[in-house]
Amino acid sequence: MTNKIFSSAAAAVADIPDGASLAVGGFGLVGIPAVLIDALLEQGATDLQTVSNNCGTDGVGLGTLLEARRISRTTASYVGANKEFARQYLSGELEVELTPQGTLAERMRAGGAGIPAFYTPAGVGTMVAEGGLPLRYDGDGAVASASEPKEVREFDGVPYVLERAIVTDFALVHARRADTAGNLQFYGTARNFNPDAAMAGRVTIVQAEQIVAAGEIDPADVHLPGIFVQRLVEVGRQEIGVEIEKLARRGEDRS
Repeated sequence: MTNKIFSSAAAAVADIPDGASLAVGGFGLVGIPAVLIDALLEQGATDLQTVSNNCGTDGVGLGTLLEARRISRTTASYVGANKEFARQYLSGELEVELTPQGTLAERMRAGGAGIPAFYTPAGVGTMVAEGGLPLRYDGDGAVASASEPKEVREFDGVPYVLERAIVTDFALVHARRADTAGNLQFYGTARNFNPDAAMAGRVTIVQAEQIVAAGEIDPADVHLPGIFVQRLVEVGRQEIGVEIEKLARRGEDRS
């Protein structure tokens, strides 16, 4: 078995080149591979094309690469409250492909499963299928480039839109536990997009809070088999950030 364990996050991302495409796990700030992202920021690769549910928040996760102008294109389903994301998109600095959330997950999973495309009802009758979604603005408020129409077919009288699978050069993923063979176990909702992102990457790099010997994770608890994982780095327990914090007033009835 090839040794998949790297000594540091820096070593694991050292060969990611300028212009690389990256599938990145996480949802909001939950389950994001923050240690790997920080290492990539230090490494210096630029003109990156990311595929992730969202592009981090201001100053956190992929937001750090965004602020450093290191991302030129992103495929995402959610913009959220990332002000820098919105600024770069509307000013024409960033190309953005918006896609329905479930479709994005399936596009990555399909890529890893060797399925080139699939039909889905999500987006039928909207610009997702009909085209015209702004990919890039010109900086003056006009659309510089827009999405093309997609094939729509009927099955049993129901229309479906054809979506292409996603395969990326690399994937960055967070897991609670990994064994030395690369089998992964995720914790709770931190599982989110991580398995799909891991499947989409030609070279999948995993930051695991704990790495154990092969066989120590019960087969029933393996959420992603090691065949999809090429590199592992142990990072210890990670704190989960809070994207939006709301506090109740003292004595307020929250029932």
